Amino acid sequence: MKRFTLFMSSLLIAATMYAQAPATQDQNDISKVLDIKTTNHDFGKIAYGKPVEFDVEIKNIGKDSVKIENVKVGCGCTTPKYQAGKSFGPGETVKVTLGFNGFAEGHFEKTADIFFSNGLSKQIRFHGEGYKVPEAPAPANGAVQKIKGGTK
Repeated sequence: MKRFTLFMSSLLIAATMYAQAPATQDQNDISKVLDIKTTNHDFGKIAYGKPVEFDVEIKNIGKDSVKIENVKVGCGCTTPKYQAGKSFGPGETVKVTLGFNGFAEGHFEKTADIFFSNGLSKQIRFHGEGYKVPEAPAPANGAVQKIKGGTK
């Protein structure tokens, strides 16, 4: 009986805490406020050390103004460009530019989290494949012959 009473008390406390937890924005709610065109960008193949970037277009489809408060990137190889704190109203579009320094050999995946006012956030992903360009061009192939005058 003591175990049952302890279990029920724990359950009651947990239910009370859950009911009093502050409401958080469900990630599905962001689609009611913002239309984000690119959430997973593929750079394809890029040369090692060659910087690349892409734009994330964000349109306000809600009824109130929204601000980009912060953009947090996963590592120092990713650089965000945006106007922090500037409001954009219904119907307006802003962009966040995400740059990657290109110092990756082989497959890479990176993320950036965009934080908006009203507790909204969205994670943007990008990926690609870095390859090293040979330092010296390939030697000429001596087996290839040029034919003068064409063929008959």
